[in-house]
Amino acid sequence: MFEFTERQKAAQQVLAGPATHQMLYGGSRSGKTFLLTRNVVFRALKAPRSRHAILRFRFNAVKSSVVFDTFPRVMELAFPGIKADVSKTDWFAKLENGSEIWFGGLDDKERAEKILGMEFSTVYLNEASQIPWHSRNIALTRLSQRVDQQIEGREVRPLLPRMLYDCNPPSKAHWTYRLFHDKCDPETREPLRNQEDYAWFQINPADNLANLSAGYLETLQGMSARMRARFLEGRWADATPGQLFPDEVIDTWRCTGDELPQLVRVVVAVDPSGSDDQDNADNDAIGIVVAGVGIDGAAYVLEDCTVKAGPATWGRVAASAYDRHRADIIVAEGNYGGAMVREVIKTAAPRAPFKLVTASRGKHVRAEPYSALYEQGKIRHAGRFTELEDELSGFSTVGYTGDRSPNRADALIWALAELFPGMTREKRAVKQVEQRAVIRNRESFLSL
Repeated sequence: MFEFTERQKAAQQVLAGPATHQMLYGGSRSGKTFLLTRNVVFRALKAPRSRHAILRFRFNAVKSSVVFDTFPRVMELAFPGIKADVSKTDWFAKLENGSEIWFGGLDDKERAEKILGMEFSTVYLNEASQIPWHSRNIALTRLSQRVDQQIEGREVRPLLPRMLYDCNPPSKAHWTYRLFHDKCDPETREPLRNQEDYAWFQINPADNLANLSAGYLETLQGMSARMRARFLEGRWADATPGQLFPDEVIDTWRCTGDELPQLVRVVVAVDPSGSDDQDNADNDAIGIVVAGVGIDGAAYVLEDCTVKAGPATWGRVAASAYDRHRADIIVAEGNYGGAMVREVIKTAAPRAPFKLVTASRGKHVRAEPYSALYEQGKIRHAGRFTELEDELSGFSTVGYTGDRSPNRADALIWALAELFPGMTREKRAVKQVEQRAVIRNRESFLSL
């Protein structure tokens, strides 16, 4: 039998309020998706022949997390005995009263156009931090179905439209924060005219202990400070001006091993440091990252094998990753001694093709060309790489703001440079054009 926790009861009071736009945000496994899906079903049951949408940015994500997980649990626990058959062709659930709940991903153009060609009484944006602002606005235009709620013993009246949202809070630069907390238009920064129409409620894993597995909170508490803030405490991160790799961008395109396409080239990249097997507590780790490019043209981060150890150990780790992933090449930075690095790799993996690379520019300058590829979904993380993503979060257009050397991220950038060799050449060409333009302008000025 389903029962609300005390905090969930308070959240439900907000959801039962008059605001058209309602957002639940907070840490992981706090019950946000369950509560909002339950509300969608409840609204569908109140209004016969009504239509409702549950949308995420990626269609595979809404299938795995909602259609095959949360939705059936909601029906079993909160609405036992009520049938809701899901079409595996058109991906919608039809209730006995004729109401429909459609499931969609905004990354699937053909399917998104089909769904957004209909009108809905409820639109629920699941994991709204991954959804672009313009996509949210398009979805909002479909919140236009006029239906009546018909509850036995009560007068018939219109079902008020609802736009529902949830997220693990990203940074304060994201449109969800600006819309619900700053109560302003995320683009123009003008105050909202109907601020009372935007309501939010924070709910965290600690508020859902009765439904969590033993040790789950301890797992979250063992994460990095950045991850704890987002997934345990449900706090918005301070905005980093010019951040190159925001959490929400990485989350948007994250995938699982089951979603990987056929890989056509795999790289093991190594970023060595002066670490040794003895007395290395204060030394930097040796970044070792595996990434590959698929037949779809996108790159996939496959594994972070970073270690803090001496050459013999990290050489074996790199060689093992090369064999395990059937890689095509090992690339390594040679700034800490190219001859030594080459010898370590050739000793550990004598048959592996090897390429030595040299850093001639600053870390954030090398990383910047790949920021746009992340935004476009051309670089995806096949799993969650917490420490690597912690380092990526510290990169901005003005430099690196992390506490220690980003060896994991540096190794990743070397891998991406090998997988996208045109990126560095194109960036260099643009810089040369800009420099020539500056010289021409200076010469023109001097000739006056």
